[in-house]
Formats: sequence, structure tokens, C-alpha cells
Amino acid sequence: MNIDNGILFSPLCFLVHVCFAQSDYAPYFYDNGPNSNNGNLALFSLSEDTPKGTQIYILNGTDPEGQPVRYGLAFDPGSKEYFRVDPKSGVVTLVEELNREAQDEIEVLVSISDGLNKVVEKVRVFVMDANDEQPVFQNMPSIVDVPESTASGSSIYKVHAVDKDTGSGGSVTYFLQSNDPNSKFAIDRHSGVLRIKPGQNLDYERSRTHFITVVAKDGGGNHNGRVQVMSSSATLTINVIDSQDTPPIFVGTPYFGYVYEVSSPVSSLNDYGCITLLAYPAHLRREIFNIKVKASEVNSEGDLMDSSVTTVTIRVVDLNNHPPTFYGEDGPRNVFEMTMYEHPPEGEILRGLKITVNDSDQGANAKFNLRLVGPGRMLKVVPQTVLNEAQVTILVEDSAAIDYEKSQTLIFKLLAVEIDTPERFSATADIVINLLDTNDNAPKFTSDFYIARIPENSPGGSNVVSVTATDPDSGLWVALFLISDSGIIYTQPWASLDAEVKSKYNFYVKAEDTEGKYSLAEVFVTVLDLNDHPPEFSNDSLEKTMIIGAPVKIEAVDDDAEEPNNVIEYSIMKTEPDNIFDINAQTGEIKLKSYIKSMDIVQNITNQRDCTWSVVVQARDRGSPSFSTTTIVKIDITEATQLRGPFAYLFMQSRENPMHILGLFAGVIMVMVTVTVLISTVLFLRNKKSNKILPSRRIIRRRAKHRKQWNFQNPFKPQNNGENFMMKETDVPTAENINCNNNSVGSRWSPPTPPRAPMPPPLPGYSRPGDRSWAVPTVSAAVASKSNRRPCKHKQENPINTALVSELKLRLEQKRMTNRY
Repeated sequence: MNIDNGILFSPLCFLVHVCFAQSDYAPYFYDNGPNSNNGNLALFSLSEDTPKGTQIYILNGTDPEGQPVRYGLAFDPGSKEYFRVDPKSGVVTLVEELNREAQDEIEVLVSISDGLNKVVEKVRVFVMDANDEQPVFQNMPSIVDVPESTASGSSIYKVHAVDKDTGSGGSVTYFLQSNDPNSKFAIDRHSGVLRIKPGQNLDYERSRTHFITVVAKDGGGNHNGRVQVMSSSATLTINVIDSQDTPPIFVGTPYFGYVYEVSSPVSSLNDYGCITLLAYPAHLRREIFNIKVKASEVNSEGDLMDSSVTTVTIRVVDLNNHPPTFYGEDGPRNVFEMTMYEHPPEGEILRGLKITVNDSDQGANAKFNLRLVGPGRMLKVVPQTVLNEAQVTILVEDSAAIDYEKSQTLIFKLLAVEIDTPERFSATADIVINLLDTNDNAPKFTSDFYIARIPENSPGGSNVVSVTATDPDSGLWVALFLISDSGIIYTQPWASLDAEVKSKYNFYVKAEDTEGKYSLAEVFVTVLDLNDHPPEFSNDSLEKTMIIGAPVKIEAVDDDAEEPNNVIEYSIMKTEPDNIFDINAQTGEIKLKSYIKSMDIVQNITNQRDCTWSVVVQARDRGSPSFSTTTIVKIDITEATQLRGPFAYLFMQSRENPMHILGLFAGVIMVMVTVTVLISTVLFLRNKKSNKILPSRRIIRRRAKHRKQWNFQNPFKPQNNGENFMMKETDVPTAENINCNNNSVGSRWSPPTPPRAPMPPPLPGYSRPGDRSWAVPTVSAAVASKSNRRPCKHKQENPINTALVSELKLRLEQKRMTNRY
């Protein structure tokens, strides 16, 4: 029974199993189309710039029986595995970087399984382009030879670049990388054809090679979430091929050479293009020679073709073989003599000395210092440094020391010593000045006081004392004038007035009546100047060396005494050649026109190459009528030597822009003003805190007691005869400023005392001990005694005193009076 049951059960179970096996269906993927991000990955696309590790897709499928499914990915053997899938979730992750330019589609075997059945499908994943490639030139860099005769507008090269990207990222446009607006080339942005710009031509002589940077740029596209434009550049070298269209060009111009002044000439030429000396330089009488040199092209047949000309400048090098030499109007001299009045005004030029100094050498060999050696510091010489030649000017430095009473003849040594030469050649000249006397001293008594003794029984008319006054000046100074009884002042018949010699006279006249009363008046006579002297130049012909950028100065002298007769205006009447100089009408400075800044410009103005101009200059005074004088100034123009030092550098940098150095000085002045204001503010604030106002006190000076003077002839008679000529002064009370500030508390302003007339002489029989005897002035106010002492009333003596006093008491009284005054 059991066995049968077992046998029957087994077939039944097998049948059931077979039925179940036949009903198990395979799993399958959902087909959601190419734009879906889940399904079987068929026709899926992603950008090549997708970052590695990004979840890009979800495999999605099902099993008909509802069994759980698992997913898988596989690639062909040898292929790179770009994706990985999670078996359960079906999430697909990018595990390798994509590159569309290397592989634009990827074949993938996707699978789905329910454990019993497995379905595998082969799908394609498309890699989309991102703008990650820059254009690449196919024919660059390159070298192109272009004849210089190529017409403008012609194409000379075609640039080609390729961008592997697609769409706008793969389109290429072309540009030239240049900031020069005058570039000779242009490129078509689409075709890449390089052309010579219309209106431009190549010139082998100016530029033989052109380097052009060409830029290729794509149209831009997305990359990593943003728009990116990529470009590349390459250099195109254009060699200009020469054509026979230009004459030869001298290389290394300008040309300069030199020859020593003691060099010997040669008999033949040494080589082609070599300039040879044919005569002794000392016989040439010039320092600079400009030689024209011509170069001609020769073709293969030996024919001369195009040619060009250049200038070679040859300088004769100077040797120091001449010492400085002083010249007068008649040639070399070592003694110069003149006559002048004593005490000339300080700063006045000694016009009687016509001195010129010259060194025939050139450059540093002709540079020397001038120095004046003599008694004291009476005179000074200008200029102190000379190059080649200068007119020597002697100026008055100390007028008081030039005194006829001290020395009637002054002798000075004028030295000229070379500066930068090893020989240090020198020259000397004596300057002898003979002084003439002027009335610069007043008469002076031989003693300040006189002591007289006379017996009491001396008869009338006896001699009491003799006084003497001396005047160190010589000559009669008042003899030029005389006065009539009617009061008219005349000049002497023999008098000759000259404003240039002496223009002012002053003296006193005296009006006296029969009783001896008189008054004095001072007469001032001014000799009016007439325009009777024309301007005069130091020489009829002047020679000047002008350095470019610096003026030269000429000077004329008008011997008239006053303006406008001695005011001189300068003007240029004629130049050969003309239109190159300007002159300052007031100072006489001659300078080049503003546009002339180099020797090249000077040489282009004239066909003469010695750079020497003859300029006719006129000096005209402003008198009426006006006088004028002309002279010829020969000006040799040369280049400036190299200046040294920070200030020289600043000057040279500022010549073209004078406002630069003006602004620098203005800045320095502003800084100084600012510092001054700050210091003043600090001092004001400090004084404001410490300045306490104290009560002021009035201090009144006590008037001096007046005493009567002694009358030794009649001591008992009141002495009031001289009081008619005395002036009284009143003391003005003043208050002391205790606070030491500008406030004047309790003070009154007192006007200045008017000028006082000289005291008249005392009447006969009257004298004051200690006072000087008075004499009528005849020349100037200095002759009259103008004492500032106050007249004092003497203390009245006791009538019982005798007329004769002891000598000791007289001395004491005189000493007291001296101390009082």
C-alpha cells in the first residue's frame, strides 16, 4: 500500500514541476525612448565633459512573474569599460573620462536577469561634443619671401587652422595680433588669406623682416556648464626681398674723425673709403672740417648706378701749446692804466680798462681762471672762468676802501691760470689805477677844545688863542659858483659843467645885515644830463662762440649820466645768412631761434659748413635825439660738451620743457612756506598760553637842568645872546612795554624831528667852553657844525665870584658838560 502510494505520488510531482517550468517567462527592459534617463540605455547620449563618477542613467526592467531582477553591463573584449552599474538599483555611473574626438559612440551589452532567465541587449551610447578643443594651425609657423615690389592689396599667404569640435565650437575665424595702427598687413577673417594693406608697400631698406602673429579663434560652445571660446596663435615670418630701387646707404652715420694739429700729411691714399691728410693741420686755420663723401653702386658690367652722399666731420685735435694772453686795444699788453675819482659806486664797471684775454688752444686746453690780486677786496673780476676768449670786466666791490687820502695809486695783479692742463700755463698783467680826489671830507679842528690864559691886566686887542682847522681834501670845490648882491648865483666864466663828471653840488649862502644878524640857506645844484654820448661797443668787431642751447651776450656802454639817455636797446640789423638769431632788446643776449636745437638743423639752414655767422647789431639809446652805434658780431656755433652732476642733468632734461624746472622750484618754495607757517603757528599757540598781561607803568624822563655857560670876559653879565639860535626839544613821555609784545599802552606817537639848520656863529666876545668854533660853510653841509646837543642853561653863579677861575675848576666843569652831552 505504501509502495503503491509512493509510486503514484512521484509522477504527479514531476508533472507539476514541468507545468511550473513551462510557465516561467524571461525578464525584459522598459523601452522609454532615447530622451529618457531610464530603460535599457539604448540611444542614450551624454556630453564628453561629463565628470567621472557622475550617475548618468538607471537601467529599468521587470519580470512577468514578479521575480526580483538584477542588472549587468559588459563591453566587447579589448574595449575600455566606461560605465559601471549597481546590480540591484540599476544605477549606471561614468567611471572613465570621455573624449568625443577619440570615440563618439560606445557599444554596451546590458543585461537583466530574474535568476533563471537572463536577457542581454547590445545598445549604443552616443558621446556629444563639448568645446574643449582649440584650433590647430596646419601650415604655421612659416616663412614667406615677398618681393618689396609686390603691389599693395596683393595676397601673399593663406593661413589654415582646424578645430576638431563640432558646431560653432569647430568654426574658425582669423585675426592679426598687432597694436600697430600702421601695420602693413591685413587678413581675411574667414578664408585666412593674408594681404598687403591697400595703400601700403614693403620697403627693404626700412625693414627687411616682418613678424606677424596670426590668431585662430573658434565660435565658442559649452564646456563644463559655461560658454567657452578657445583660440591659438602662430607666427608668420615675412622676408622682404630687395629690389633695385634704392641708392646705397652709409652705415654707422654720422662719421667723425680727428687729426692732431702737429700731424704730417701723406703722399698717397691707403685704401678705398679712407680719408687721408694732405696738408699740415696748422696751416688749415680751422678746427672743424666737413667733407662730402659719395658712394655709387656698380652693376656687373661696371657701370655706375644709384649713388648717395654723406658728410664726414673731421676735428683738428688741439695740443696745449699756447698760454693765456692779455690784449689791449693796440695788441698784447701786460700793463693797463686808468684814472678815476675816488669812491666810485659799488658794482660800477671800470670802463677805462679795455682788457681782453685769449688762449689760442681749443677745448680744455683753452679753459682758465681769472683772479685779481691786490690791496684789500676793493675790486673783483668777471668772468672768473674763461673758455678760449673773454672780455675782462673789473667791478667795484668796496667803494669805501678806494680812498684818495689813503693811497693815490692802486696797483693790482690780474692772473690767468689754466685749469685742467698738466702744463698749467699762466699769464699776468698789472692794473694801475690813479685816483682823483673828491670833496668827501669836512674840515676838522686840530683839537676838541682849547685852553687859554690871559692876565687880567692885558690890554684890549690882545691875542687870546689860535685855533686851526684842516681839510684832507685837495682843490677848491666852491670856486665854480659866485653870487651877486642881488642874490643871483652865477657859474664862473671859466667853469665847465659835465654831468658825467659831477652832477650835484651843494653849499651854503649867507645873508647878513649891517648889525651882524644873518641867516643861512643851503643851495643844491643839479647838473641836468643831455644826451651827448652815443652807445659804444668794446670793439668794432666782436667774436663769440655760441653753444647750442645757451645765449651769448654783447654789451655796449653809454657814458651819459642819467636815464633815458644811457638806456640802451639792442636790435639785429642784418645777418649773413639770416633768420637764425633772436636778440633780447634789453640785455643784449643773442640766442638761436627756438626751433634750432642741434647742429644738423644749423647745417641744413646754410650751405656754408663752418657754422660761423656775421651779425650786424645796433645799440640805440633812448635819449632825444637818439644816438645809435652798430658793430659786427661773428658767432661760431658749436655743440655743448657733456654736463655732469645732478643739476646739470636736471638742466639738460628741462631744456625742452622749462615749465618742468619752474614747477620744481615752485614746489620747493611751497614746502618752505608750509614749514614757516607751521613754526609760526606753534610759536603763536605757545605764546598765547604763556603771555600774561601785566599792568603798564608810565616812565617819564626827567628833564636835564640847564646851566649857564661861563663868560670869562664878564662873568657877572647874563649870557643870553646865543639863546636866539637855540632849538628846544620837549621830551615825550613814553610807557615801558612790560609784556614785550606789540601793544603800546599809554604811549603817544611822536613825529620825527624835522631837519635842523646849522647853528649860527656866536657873537663877538661870546664863547662856550667845550663847544667847537663855528665857521661859515662854503662847500657842503659837512663843513658846518651840526651838533645834536641840546642847548642848556648854565647854573647861575654867585655874583661875588671872581672872573678868573682856577684851571682845575675849568677842567672839572668841562668834564661835567662832556658827560652831560
